[in-house]
Amino acid sequence: MSGKRLTLPRPRIGLGLAALGRPGYINLGHGEDMPDGRDVEAMRAHCHAMLDTAWQRGIRYVDAARSYGRAEAFLGDWLAERADEQRPAVGSKWGYTYTAGWRVDADVHEVKEHSRAVLDRQWGETLEALGFPPVLYQIHSATLDSGVLDNAAVLERLGELRDQGVAIGLTTSGPAQAETLARAMEVEIEGRPLFDAVQATANLFEPSVLGQLEKASEAGMAVIIKEAVANGRLTARNDRPKDAPALQTLDAVAGRHGVGRDALAIGWLLDHPFVDMVLSGAGNAEQLGSNLRALDITLAPPDREALAALAERPESYWSTRGGLDWN
Repeated sequence: MSGKRLTLPRPRIGLGLAALGRPGYINLGHGEDMPDGRDVEAMRAHCHAMLDTAWQRGIRYVDAARSYGRAEAFLGDWLAERADEQRPAVGSKWGYTYTAGWRVDADVHEVKEHSRAVLDRQWGETLEALGFPPVLYQIHSATLDSGVLDNAAVLERLGELRDQGVAIGLTTSGPAQAETLARAMEVEIEGRPLFDAVQATANLFEPSVLGQLEKASEAGMAVIIKEAVANGRLTARNDRPKDAPALQTLDAVAGRHGVGRDALAIGWLLDHPFVDMVLSGAGNAEQLGSNLRALDITLAPPDREALAALAERPESYWSTRGGLDWN
C-alpha cells in the first residue's frame, strides 16, 4: 500500500470492540456471544479473553471508541499488562458519548456531539483509559449535516494532534458516506490534508461507498472497513425471510470455497486491493476464527459476478439497519 500516510499492520483483519465493551449491541444474536454474567467484571474478562485470542491468532490492530461502553478501559487494562512489543496498534474515536448506563433496554445508548468541548474532553478520557495516545484518532460517524468538517475549532485541534504524531481519521455511516468522504478529502490544515484514514461501512449488501474509498486510497488515505458482515445479516445467524434469496447465493459461493458466510463476506472486501483493513466484530473466539478464514480466499470472476448481485439500494440497507434491535 505505497503512498499511504498511515501504514496499518498486517494481517488485513483487525478486531473491533463495538460488541465487546458493553452488554448490548445491534448485531443479530449478540446476546448469545456474551458471558452468562453481564456485569462489568464478567464483560471485562470476556473482552480480555477475546484480545488474548486475537493476538494469538496474529491480529495486530484493535479498534475502540469512547461510546463503546468500557471498551477503552478494558483495552487499557489489558495493554498495561503487556510489554510494548506485545501490544497491537490501537485506533479510537471521539464524538459519541455512551449513555446506556450498562443497560440493554436503555432508551438512548449513545449521544452524538461533534464539538470542540467534546473533542477536548474525550481526548483526555482516551489518554487516561489507554495509558498512551492511539495510533489513529477518528471523528466518530462524521456527516455533512453535523457540521464537523466545517468546524474550524475542531479541525484546528485535530491538526495539532496530527502534528504531535497522531494519525487523524474519520468514520462514516449512512447513504451519504461517499459525499462525506469527498468533502473530508478537501480539508487541509497548514497546507496538508488533515485526514490520514477513513473507516467506512461497506459490505456485500451496501457497496456504494467503495468507488469513493478507492479515490481516497489513491489520494494517500488508509482505508478501513467496518460492519463487513452487516451486523450479522451476512452470517449464519440471519434467518430473515427477506434475505433468503441473497443468502442462497452467498451460501453457494461460500460452499465452493469451503468457508462460512462471514468469511466470504470479509474475503470479498479483501479482494479490493485498496482496502487496508477489515474489522472483525466477532463476539467470541469461534466467530473470530471463522472470520480469519477470509485471509485464505481467492475469488474467481464468476464469484465476483454472483456476489455483485447482492447489493441493495443504500436507502433500503440503512433503513433495515436502523430497525435492528439492541440485544
